[in-house]
Amino acid sequence: MYYPYFRGKQFDLITIRETAALMARCGFVPIIEPVKDVLGGLERALKSLVDVGAKSVVVINPFHGDHAEDGTQIEDFLIEKFAKDRLVSPGINLDAGMSVQQAMDLYADHITLDPVFIHAGFSDGKGLAEALGASLDTSTHVFIDNQSVKAYRRHFKSAQRVLVKDGFNRLQRNADYPPLEIFSDLHVSFDEEGMDGFGDFLTVGNDFREGGGPAYAVAIHLTYIDSDKDDVMYIHHFVSVDKDTPTDPAGKFKQALDLLVDEVNAKGSKIIRGEAVREFLELHSKGHFPGLGQVKKLSMKHHIETLAAYLVKE
Repeated sequence: MYYPYFRGKQFDLITIRETAALMARCGFVPIIEPVKDVLGGLERALKSLVDVGAKSVVVINPFHGDHAEDGTQIEDFLIEKFAKDRLVSPGINLDAGMSVQQAMDLYADHITLDPVFIHAGFSDGKGLAEALGASLDTSTHVFIDNQSVKAYRRHFKSAQRVLVKDGFNRLQRNADYPPLEIFSDLHVSFDEEGMDGFGDFLTVGNDFREGGGPAYAVAIHLTYIDSDKDDVMYIHHFVSVDKDTPTDPAGKFKQALDLLVDEVNAKGSKIIRGEAVREFLELHSKGHFPGLGQVKKLSMKHHIETLAAYLVKE
């Protein structure tokens, strides 16, 4: 099913908490790569998932952030806090610099917690598959699309396989986003790729950034699925009219929000009215600017709600 890939920033973790019950109902499995030294926010997010019976994957050797050099703190944290629940699996990042032996050592250390391999540049797929032996059939492998080719993925045919693709075309400047573009069709084509599930980096993208500079323009990103165009997912970029100075983010948010409200209220709009959109409409009604972090959270929340509405039709 769906594996949304989060970086463990504040509003990513809040998004997880607020959608935990929905993800549990839909069988979604969030992947979380911790990037902050303090793990309190991660603990609260994981507890919200465990409390509703949702599975998740936590990367124990992150590529980015405060734990990039040493993931021991994350490993100890998972064993101490969540080992007994059997719902949180350690994620093992595999990059070009890792050997088969290193990968297998991490796998052996966490085998009782059903570790998940995340393929992101690792090259010896044949060697890893052979090393796993009989365990290959019961293992889970997540492939980052632009870092693992089809020939490589073939070595893991008998395993549980998930393809994660970055559908968000992140630009340097918010001012440069077009009003509309294609996001992905992986939610309808992952089985044609021979996969058992799919994922993405939500409406944030895989381009990790520790912080941002001043916003010359404010952009709100909302996805929708177009039933008239083969159920392809598109993304609206609602960009403020003013984009020449870094001042007045509240005013620019209102400009972007005005565009969002017009689109949501337009006849035939395909944007679903979930909790996130209702919160946007309430912000518009009150004339309130909640801060750009909250805007990002609502955008991610809406993305999860959109896929839930499409994939789990009652």
